[in-house]
Amino acid sequence: MTPALKNDLFLRACRGEKTERPPVWIMRQAGRYMPEYQEIRKKTSFLGLCKTPDLAAQATMLPVDMLGVDAAILFSDILIPVEAMGMELEFSEHKGPSFPRPVQSRMDVDRLLVPEPVAHTGFVAEAIREINRRLSGRLPLIGFAGAPFTLATYMVEGEISKDFSRVKQMMFSDPETLHTLLDRITETVIRYLEMQIEAGIHAYQIFDTWAGSLSPVHYRSFALPYVRRIVDSLQRHGIPSILYVNGSCALLEDMVTAGTNVVSVDWRMSLANVRERVPASVSIQGNLDPVSLLGTPAILREETRRVLEDMKGRPGYVFNLGHGILPSTPVSMAKYLVSLVQKGLDAPVPSKAQAV
Repeated sequence: MTPALKNDLFLRACRGEKTERPPVWIMRQAGRYMPEYQEIRKKTSFLGLCKTPDLAAQATMLPVDMLGVDAAILFSDILIPVEAMGMELEFSEHKGPSFPRPVQSRMDVDRLLVPEPVAHTGFVAEAIREINRRLSGRLPLIGFAGAPFTLATYMVEGEISKDFSRVKQMMFSDPETLHTLLDRITETVIRYLEMQIEAGIHAYQIFDTWAGSLSPVHYRSFALPYVRRIVDSLQRHGIPSILYVNGSCALLEDMVTAGTNVVSVDWRMSLANVRERVPASVSIQGNLDPVSLLGTPAILREETRRVLEDMKGRPGYVFNLGHGILPSTPVSMAKYLVSLVQKGLDAPVPSKAQAV
């Protein structure tokens, strides 16, 4: 039996229980904005960091120790299982991730594996076990995976896209091939997350970052059913699940039907509106604009107050950003944000943040 956690606020909020205050964690909370992370990165490439359990554990622990967040999230990348499917993955400091040979045809899809997760991505399970050893029951650990549509977007586009024209062209010209690709990714993600659960994660988040590029009708066909299948397959494990979509305003009611315990939303709509559209049985996560951490402490305080006020009295709320924290964010402002949520709006401004 898993020992009780010293801080279980996050898990309780995910399950819709009343909490003394909202738990807080930050998407991409271990990352380039931290000088300590940059020191770890000097030792290896980004992929090398993801694939070295000890270094991945070090990176995961940075925001736990430095910011005091209420949950840790595994340091990894959503494209790790895609590489295991047989696609060559490259990372550039300036360009980000890319696949030199993107999926262009049914033949390309047929060549892809549904990999055995321990054999191909066992370093992720090792990292999870090492992180839990370091956490020693202090906090829950969140695992994650990319949603099938978002992963397919990278695989078909070959890199980050502004208009998603290639994957949408496949959607409109050869939907059968796209569905076959999505099916194969879904099986891969299910196995990948099962490995994470068996290794010891306490909750998982599905990142459907690019699903906001779809109309509701196409979301219901090319994204939602595959996320639902993942959630249904993992339901028996009994751990909380979160679905994040960037650009979720038009998709919110559909997101709720995916079956996750929590829906995580971006900053483009108020949480007052979100709580009206999401049933009380589903928890909400979000949704501070990440750019607000680049402003003044006074304005960050006001933006945080507004988000908290919108969710006042609503059980099942997790404070987070509406997207990942930006690399240019001062660490002092990230600390101040966590302090505002945990200690109240009268929390003292860190001296470094005062100079922003």
